[in-house]
Amino acid sequence: MIDPAPHNHRAVFEDELRRIRSVILSMGERVDEAIGRATAGLVERDVAICDGVVEDDQKVNDLQREARDLTFTSILTQAPVARDLREILGFLHMASELERMGDHCVNIARIAKVLADIPAGTVVAIPEMAALCAEQVRDMLGALVARDIDQARTIAGRDDRVDRVYHQILDDLIEEMREDSSTVYRATNLILVAHNLERIADRVTNLAEDLVFLETGTIEELG
Repeated sequence: MIDPAPHNHRAVFEDELRRIRSVILSMGERVDEAIGRATAGLVERDVAICDGVVEDDQKVNDLQREARDLTFTSILTQAPVARDLREILGFLHMASELERMGDHCVNIARIAKVLADIPAGTVVAIPEMAALCAEQVRDMLGALVARDIDQARTIAGRDDRVDRVYHQILDDLIEEMREDSSTVYRATNLILVAHNLERIADRVTNLAEDLVFLETGTIEELG
């Protein structure tokens, strides 16, 4: 009689991979939502929205822990090698990157709360930059679902769009501070908001590199 154990072993491992992938996608969806909400809190000067972003980040942290526990359990019980081990480690790194993106959203929300207490002013192109970042996150999740490394490379290449808006924001805010010193506090905080968005976009590129590594075993610099 043929021992069915190897087949069952593989089925269990593939089920664990599906669970880990599902957790990663859930994290990405929450980060996408957090970018939009944190930006809305900034633009609308809505402290309640900002508080919600900060509170809901715990869900992203919980998902990261779940992903970590699933990957460690899989390594200990399934002893994966070669591509299987690479895939698990790739997911583990993706979870870490997404958790940090969530932290950047929290930073934006906290800055927005501070700015809500001072006189309103222009937020320059920050909403445009946030929209580009959220689009990058969504498209990267799509590439992960499709296991599409060509799409991942394309998404990473679009980081230049975010960088261009980022530098325009810096130029505009520096000019604003030069013309009116009373705007320095607000403008420097908006620069911090833009910096957090820029870091989110950079981490999307890291996710693209993770997907390429996961699928090919090749470490490819996409930034």
